Formats: sequence, structure tokens, C-alpha cells
Amino acid sequence: MSTAFQKDLLAELPHLRRFARALTGDSALADDLVQDCVERALKKQHLYDASRPLRAWLYAILRNNHVSQWRRASHFGVMTNIDDMRGEEPVQEPEQEQGLSLALISEALDRLPLQQREVLVMVSLEEMSYREVAELIGVPIGTVMSRLSRARSTLHAILEERGTPVLRVVK
Repeated sequence: MSTAFQKDLLAELPHLRRFARALTGDSALADDLVQDCVERALKKQHLYDASRPLRAWLYAILRNNHVSQWRRASHFGVMTNIDDMRGEEPVQEPEQEQGLSLALISEALDRLPLQQREVLVMVSLEEMSYREVAELIGVPIGTVMSRLSRARSTLHAILEERGTPVLRVVK
């Protein structure tokens, strides 16, 4: 096992966590997804082509794991942990406006369809090019652009619906 590969893999963990959190909408599920991704990457290290970006390869693993888990969950139904079924606990509203805005944006992202959300996160948060995203998810660049446009429009509409001020583009 290559120590250089392990170091590079460790450097990608924050990006993997952010992408997984955006896909799942839940930090615990995201951590599990990242753990599965890292485990698979370490087992399949011999399949990695060093001439390609490691992040793209890891994102492909993570995304494929997520899609597989989502399909499995939709087939078998949602499983709930008994600890999560406790009665309603009092909710304390965020005291800082930034925390509230972040929560609203996160909630709005969670309402986007998975295909739009993953493209929006990869392009906007992870700063991947349209070509990289297209190769990663296996669709034409035009489809990436279309999904991104619809995601931005839907996100804008959701935030306006909630009364959240939305920045406008001025030309």
C-alpha cells in the first residue's frame, strides 16, 4: 500500500465530507458514506490511474456508493433507529443570522432533486469544471449545464418562497 496514495487520500477527506453532506443532507450518513468510500478506495487502489485526478476518482466512488444506498433504501423502505424515535425535543432557534441563513440554504439544497444537487455542489462548491462533472457522472456537458441551470433556478425559487433575500446578478 502506497504511503503517497494514503497521504493524497487523507488530503481529499474534507472535500469528500462536504460532497457527501450535500448528497445525503445528514452529517452521520455523510460520515458513513465517506468511510465506505475510503474503504473501497483503499481496497481498489490498484485500479486507480495516477494520470487522472484522485478527487474525481474518489467522487465517482462516493457517488456510486450513494446511488447504490439510495436504490437499496427505496427498495426496502426507510429504516429508523429506535434512538431517533424519541419524542419532540424543544428546538432552539439560531441566535446568529449567519447560522439561520446557512440552515435555510442547507434545507433548500436538500429539497433539490439528487441529480441537480450533485451537479450544483460539484460545480459551485467543489469548483469542478463542467467537463470533469460530465465525465464523473457519465452524461454530456450540455446535460450538466442544464441540470446546473435548473438547480440554480429551483434553489432561487425555494429561497424566495421562504422570504430569504437572494442576490441578483447585475449586468
